[in-house]
Formats: sequence, structure tokens, C-alpha cells
Amino acid sequence: MLEYLPPAFVLLIGAALIGCVRGALRTLVVLTAPILTLLLVWQVPDGVVFEVAFLDFAIEPIEGSPVRRLFALIFTLMALIGGLYAYRQAAWHELAAAYAYAAGAIGVSFAGDLVTLFIYWEVMAIFSTFIVWNGASRDAQAAGIRYAIMHLLGGVILMIGIEGLAVQTGSIDLRPIRAVDLSTWLILIGVLVNAAAPPVSAWLADAYPRSSPTGSVFLSAFTTKAAVLALILLFPGESVLIGVGLFMIIYGIIYALLENDIRRILAYSIVNQVGFMVCAVGIGTEMALNGAAAHAFAHIIYKALLFMSAGVVVYRTGMNRCSDVGGLFRTMPLTAICGIVGALAISGFPLTSGFTTKTLISQAAAQESMAFVYFMLAAASAGVFLHAGIKFPWFVFFQRDSGLRPKDAPWNMALAMLIFAGLCILLGVAPELLYGLLPYPVEYQAYTSGKVLFYLQLLLFSGLAFFLLLPLMKRTLTISLDTDWLWRALLPRIAGHIIRASLKIGQPFLATILKSLARLRGVAAALLSVSSAAPDAKPSGLLARSWSIGSTALAVLVLLTLYVLAYLFWNVHT
Repeated sequence: MLEYLPPAFVLLIGAALIGCVRGALRTLVVLTAPILTLLLVWQVPDGVVFEVAFLDFAIEPIEGSPVRRLFALIFTLMALIGGLYAYRQAAWHELAAAYAYAAGAIGVSFAGDLVTLFIYWEVMAIFSTFIVWNGASRDAQAAGIRYAIMHLLGGVILMIGIEGLAVQTGSIDLRPIRAVDLSTWLILIGVLVNAAAPPVSAWLADAYPRSSPTGSVFLSAFTTKAAVLALILLFPGESVLIGVGLFMIIYGIIYALLENDIRRILAYSIVNQVGFMVCAVGIGTEMALNGAAAHAFAHIIYKALLFMSAGVVVYRTGMNRCSDVGGLFRTMPLTAICGIVGALAISGFPLTSGFTTKTLISQAAAQESMAFVYFMLAAASAGVFLHAGIKFPWFVFFQRDSGLRPKDAPWNMALAMLIFAGLCILLGVAPELLYGLLPYPVEYQAYTSGKVLFYLQLLLFSGLAFFLLLPLMKRTLTISLDTDWLWRALLPRIAGHIIRASLKIGQPFLATILKSLARLRGVAAALLSVSSAAPDAKPSGLLARSWSIGSTALAVLVLLTLYVLAYLFWNVHT
């Protein structure tokens, strides 16, 4: 009977209990709810588990498949290790929102129809907004509002597309489709909003760094990867995604290189890494889809590790900018080592998880004779090593000594980082552990002399370029303008000009209307003979007099005659 219980419900119950209990009991809930959810995830069989009739449609709350279980597994694992990382430092309402957020991602993983997917989609949007607001600053409140508006807009677009598809096909099954008409394009656009695809990528770099040090760890894991899963299930082989993915890759690299804020560097890096996955979905072969799923799995781990490392720095120092820190390895060696492991993994360095998953995508492009895509992915790997592999650890833990001597991570944060660092290395040394969970059989050997030599040369020469150009990499107190400038600055200015122009143009009309009203008031006062000096006086005007019955009947007769004549005139001419 356990297979009929949606795994997401257990985590939602855990989120509710976090707000109801205190002390050691809350810690027990934080650590056991994801474990129970994990047990249920493994209980979900392939295929639709059960259906519920809704109007003329079949709602399928649970549908299992290898790729769905893979994403549900990593989402649950992320909730567990994220809870370990945050439970002693985060507020209870942040932990509750984070677990409900994770439950939404797990619900998306097992959704068998578009309505169920949409419901969990909005659950993620709502509770992730609460996490942003837990940044407890004025900037966090404003960023949370912008974040909510963007995701609610994306949800509206997605819902309109789902409704259109349901009307056209009579089905809401979650199955592969093609972007061939308005409804399917709206669904694709709605999913790409959550994937942080340009031109709306800026919501991610705007909101994630403004959350709390613990909140950004959860935010890094769920929204964009749930969107990748939705693309795998809905749009495998959609060729437009190749171009979108490549654009995301380059965009993320450029903005991460320009950025000074520690967590904004990592936020733009999320866009870059999701670009690899989106590109793989666009290629659409079995190897490419394996690569997208595997890279999403590995990315959640090493990106969370990087945000954990950055979160410890922010938690201990209160500093967010690279220009304010440096030399922290002296008193934070464990945090520095874990951050370096995450940086190597995201760069695709051999013997790390990034190498064994990212090369799957490159190999899929090579097998389809997509030479341009292959070389763009290779160049992007070098760019990732520049901004995340070297820039992040160098400016935060090394470079010049800032004089700061903070303590290293608290034990729970340190343990969470060590677990994820160990997984980054384990999946790099023994990739078959992950390959066995992928949706299609894997006939791929990651470690060949040619691949290892090629990537070592690529990464080491990009590292050499970084240090040769180090003076140009110096961080300054500048702001990188992104596309959100359009709706955060340009549109308010345009709206202000329009309002001022409207007031200027409409002022004469308003004056005319006010004069007409004053004249009408004067006429009414004359008819009623109301004295302003004696407001309590009895009205004595023409309309205020007591009329005789004969005069009243005559007035009614005149009005009735006028009405009949107007009626006859209207009918004759129409």
C-alpha cells in the first residue's frame, strides 16, 4: 500500500511538523522526514500507480520511471543533506519552507499528468519565494517580490499552454510533444522560465544571493533541475533547445566572470550548467538524455557544495563580495578544501563527478556529428574552470590577505560539506554507480587516455590564462547590468513619463469638467434655492415646491407625450 502514498506528501507533513515541534524533536523531524521520503521513492514502480477522475480527464498523481526516480532520489538526498547543513542555523520557518519546496520538486518528478505537474510547480514557486524572503533584509524582500512575479507569470504561461493542449487533444498526459503551435510553445516557454533561460535568466542571480546563507543552498537545487526534468519528459529532441542551451552556457560564463558578489558568481554558474543540460535535451538521443539526467544529478551535489562553502563564508564573516575577503584558508581550511572539490567538479576535472557526466553530453554531440556544438561545449568547459574552478576559490580563500580570521564551519555544516565532497569524488572515481540509475543503458567509457588528456590540457591552459590575466580579473565595486534592467529601471521610467504626459495633456479636460460640474451645481442650487449661508433652511426653489395634483398630472402627460414621439421617431428612422 505504500506505493499509493505520494512521496512528496511525507516531506510536506515533515514541513508542517517543523513548525509545530521544538528542540530535539524538530531535529528528529528534519533528519527523518527525508529518509522516509527516500524509502517511498524506491517503492514507486514503473508506470502509472493510480488514477483519479477529474471532469473528463484522468489525474495521475504518481507515475514511475527510471528518470523520474533518479531526479526524486537526488531531490530527496538534497533535502536530507541540506537539512543537516541548515538545521542549527536556519529559522524554523525557513526550514519548513525549504522542505515544502523540496516536496514540490519531488511531486513534479512523479507527476503523470500536466495538471499535477502544474500544482507542484506552483508549490515550488510559493515556498521558494518564502525562502528568498528569509534573507531578512530590504533587498531580500524586494527580490522575493520580483522572484514571485516572474514565477507566477511563468506559471500563468504554462497553465494557458496546458489548457490549450487539453482542449486540442483532449488529454493532459505528461508525454513527449513538439513545439508546433501556440499551446505547446507556451508550455515550452513556461518551463524555460523556471530553467532560467534568457532573456529572463536574471531572476536567478537577483534572488538567490539575497537569501540567507542556508536558504541559497536549497534554492540552488530544485527549481532549475525540476525544469530540466520537465524538458526531458516533454520536449526531448526539440532542436531549438540546442541554441537556447548554448546561449545559456556563454551567458552564464560572461556574467560570472564580471561578477564580484560571491554567491552571484555561483548563481550565474547555475545558468551556465543548466545550459549544458538544456542543450543535451535538444540533442535528444538516448546518450544525450542520459547525459542531461546524469549532469543534473551531479550538478545538484557540487553546486550545493559550492553554495555551502560560500554560505559558511557569509555566515562567519558577514561579507558577500570577493573584494572584501581573501586569505580565509588560514582559519577555514575545511571550508576551503570542500569549496575546491566543488570547483573542480563543476569544471569537469578528471576523477570528479563533473567529468563523468559532462563528457556524456559532449560524446552525444560528437556521435550526432554536431561539430560546432561539441567544440562550443569544450570551450565552455574552459570558461567554467575560469569563473568557478579558479575564480571563486582564489578570490575567496587565497589572493591577498583581507585580515579576516573567522572560525571554520560549525560541525553540522562541515559534515554536510564533507558528505557532498565525498560524493563528488566517488561519482568521479566510480561513475558506474550513477550510470546504473540512468533511464537508458550506458555503453560509454569516461576514462580513455584521449579524453583525459584533452580535458587536462583544456583546463590547465585555461588556468594558466587566468593567472596571466590576473590583473584584469581584479574585482571592483561595479554593477553588471542584466536584462532585468528592462523591467526594474526602463519600464518604470517609461511608465513615469507616460503618467506625467497624460496628466499634462488631461489637465485642460479636467478643468473643463470641473467647470461644468460647478455650473450644474449652480443650476441645481438655483432650482432648489439652497442657501449656503443657511444650510439648514427649507428649500424653496422651483423643484422643491409643493405642486397641485392638476399640475403634476399635466407634467406627467407632457413627459409621456415626449417619450412616445421620441419612440416613434426612432422606429421610423431605424
